[in-house]
Amino acid sequence: MCVGQRRERPLTVDDLNQLLLICSLVLLSAVAAVRISSRSGLPSLLVYLGIGVLMGQDGIGIRFSDAELTQVIGYAALVVILAEGGLGTKWKEIKPALPAASALALVGVTVSVGVTAAAARYVIGLDWQQALIIGAVVSSTDAAAVFSVLRRIPLPSRITGTLEAESGFNDAPVVILVVAFSQRGPIEHWYVLLGEIALELAIGAAVGLAVGWLGSWGMRHVALPASGLYPIAVMAIAVTAYAAGAMANGSGFLAVYLASMVLGNARLPHWPATRGFAEGLGWIAQIGMFVLLGLLVTPHELGDDVVPALLIGLALTMVARPLSVVVCLTPFRVPWREQALMSWAGLRGAVPIILATIPVVSGVEDSRRVFNIVFVLVVFYTLIQGPTLPWLGRKLDLRQGPEATDLGIESAPLERLRGHLLSFGIPDGSKMHGVEINELRLPAGAAVTLVVRDGKSFVPLPATVLRRGDELLVVATDPVRDAAERRLRAVGAGGKLAGWLGTNGSP
Repeated sequence: MCVGQRRERPLTVDDLNQLLLICSLVLLSAVAAVRISSRSGLPSLLVYLGIGVLMGQDGIGIRFSDAELTQVIGYAALVVILAEGGLGTKWKEIKPALPAASALALVGVTVSVGVTAAAARYVIGLDWQQALIIGAVVSSTDAAAVFSVLRRIPLPSRITGTLEAESGFNDAPVVILVVAFSQRGPIEHWYVLLGEIALELAIGAAVGLAVGWLGSWGMRHVALPASGLYPIAVMAIAVTAYAAGAMANGSGFLAVYLASMVLGNARLPHWPATRGFAEGLGWIAQIGMFVLLGLLVTPHELGDDVVPALLIGLALTMVARPLSVVVCLTPFRVPWREQALMSWAGLRGAVPIILATIPVVSGVEDSRRVFNIVFVLVVFYTLIQGPTLPWLGRKLDLRQGPEATDLGIESAPLERLRGHLLSFGIPDGSKMHGVEINELRLPAGAAVTLVVRDGKSFVPLPATVLRRGDELLVVATDPVRDAAERRLRAVGAGGKLAGWLGTNGSP
């Protein structure tokens, strides 16, 4: 079977049925593989890559060599993944980490590219163009790979915020560098390249923030006819940010991440359903992208590139990444234990492999070898770093106590009545358990109108005590909707004394 070449006959219904069957089997296999990934501690990307390799030329025989198609699909999948990551980013966690994360995404990338390229040039003997391409390609970290491993360990918000923001920000400058290094001929003026990077990032940031703000304003003030349209609209706004940023000659990747982050922190209507929809699309994007990348690689061609990949990866993991972390985080007085964990947590995932297709499409000499080296490096060092990250977190004593479970508040606008319906359940870890209705201290214009307990609904009294598992319906007028939601979240996190004790979100 051959994929990526011109067909000699038109597509038939039988062909479509076979394609749908293959796609469904791949998705089912990948979903089942998530269980293996979660138990073993391995990032799911390795499982999906393995499925693609098994389906490829050295497996069941599907021949696929279309690097250009892979790049296009990879970019589209990366947009969805960045959108899903931005929607799940909590501003209160990422805000204190923004300066450090920005330094890692800019200065840290520069240090990593320089050290890794020097190792590829002087240790492996690659020419400078290939060395710089590899240095740029592998300098981008991957949020999906990092947090699929670290999710089992409750880490301080400064660490998770820094890692998440770094992985969201550093894709943009790395893409610009890889494209620049893949051009034919030397780069004559480095200061021009740096200026172009700064300009593209500035345009992307401005477009992303503008689209995110306008989109969130519209979503909060326009009642759509069906709740199922809200998740679609949110993802459409995120993709619009990417397209607008790219068409304005800016960084579309930075635009989609920032726009999604604005949307994710805007308390949009039907937010739990929107978040679940985005996570589902993110999983589909990751599965499809990794399987396609696995198909593109030919395992029997990797033999000669294993040793170079291991040496370059060693320089990246043990020298370049720790040096970039020390240079960028020491001025912020980040403790050495946190620096050590963030040095080891620089996992490379889908992004480097996707970026490795850029020189292939551009026709760079020996670009196929560059792709093979990057593929081996990502797989091997993810196998080592992934399972050991939880162990390192425990050894460095970076655990923190469990936090109160956040309330998954569902909001539905009442456009004609100029109000909102807020519905949520009280989870087991919420400190709202044991609080009386009147102790919620909701702002004037908001009231708890219904409580569902043990399958029975009733109108609560001011002295009704809330319990775990209760489901509440709150009606709030439009002017106090935000204040009511902030107060509910504050009580859920800090109990009835949240306002006096300074918990965020008190009215």
